[in-house]
Amino acid sequence: MNDTDLNDLIDRLLTIEGEMNVLRDDRKNLLAEFKDKLDIRSVQAAMRIAKIKAKLTETSDETLDEIVSNVEKKITI
Repeated sequence: MNDTDLNDLIDRLLTIEGEMNVLRDDRKNLLAEFKDKLDIRSVQAAMRIAKIKAKLTETSDETLDEIVSNVEKKITI
């Protein structure tokens, strides 16, 4: 490893970290913009659920709904 490669790696990592911080701030501002108009927590939960469902390509919606229903019965107080 030479100094040029190391410096290049460090510079690029720092650039990516800076871009990630900008995106986090953009996300925070976007959620703040809509917090009085929508139930943000529900929207975020729906997005997580949709992403999980998209990964379960071999499970039908009906099977998943049945499993979720059974789990909800066990965890609901």
